Amino acid sequence: MPDIATLLRSAVERLRHAGIDDPAGDARRLLSRHVAGSLAGMMRDEVSTTVAEQFDRDISRREAREPVSHILGYREFWGRKFVVTSDVLDPRPDTETLIEVALQGARPRRILDLGTGSGAILATLLAEFPEATGTATDISSAALDVARRNLTVHAPGRWEAVRSDWFAQVSGLFDLIVCNPPYITAAAMADLAPEVVEHEPHVALTPGGDGLDAYRALARTYRDYLAEGGVALFEIGFDQGESAAELFSPARVDLFRDLNGKARVLRVRP
Repeated sequence: MPDIATLLRSAVERLRHAGIDDPAGDARRLLSRHVAGSLAGMMRDEVSTTVAEQFDRDISRREAREPVSHILGYREFWGRKFVVTSDVLDPRPDTETLIEVALQGARPRRILDLGTGSGAILATLLAEFPEATGTATDISSAALDVARRNLTVHAPGRWEAVRSDWFAQVSGLFDLIVCNPPYITAAAMADLAPEVVEHEPHVALTPGGDGLDAYRALARTYRDYLAEGGVALFEIGFDQGESAAELFSPARVDLFRDLNGKARVLRVRP
């Protein structure tokens, strides 16, 4: 039977040959799902034939550029695990900037998450604001099914999920509106990695054209759903700060950058 070190060496070489950016990290994450304990102290330990076969299947899927999160069935975001499938975007570290900005403001009582996808944003905010309730919307029924699973785990009993094209089926006023809309330009789609292009929903990635159509739609109506003193937070592409902000004029707009110094979130206050 092979030991862990042998399995990892072979897997890393396969992933490197497949063009994976972090072959060692991905191999370790995938093997860890089959082995109890820390791999660091187990390199000479042998594994069963069953584990070796399961790991081989995982590596084959990764070689085909299936995202690690889809193989594992979850993605970590803000210290919590969220179910992900090909029906939703993977929650990304960039989006944690939106959470950081939200936590800087007043504590909301009602939160609206437009285009919720996996529900990671709303679930995280409800976990951080335990007195709040939330509404999650998405145009995709399949995405809402994923969001419901995550919200049930992280914020049981304090949310509702509504199938809606942006605000179309939304009612009421909210202290905080959050949204990570599709914003990738049509031209930039061609440069995305296979993990994204082939395994994540295009409708959640790009509106086509200049990538700003979602902001145009949101800017027209968001203020009708904000309570007095409410705030709206929108994730943006790193090069869209000025162009997206102009769409919300004459509202007060603040730009926040992610850990890499790139424009990432607009805070809008009418």
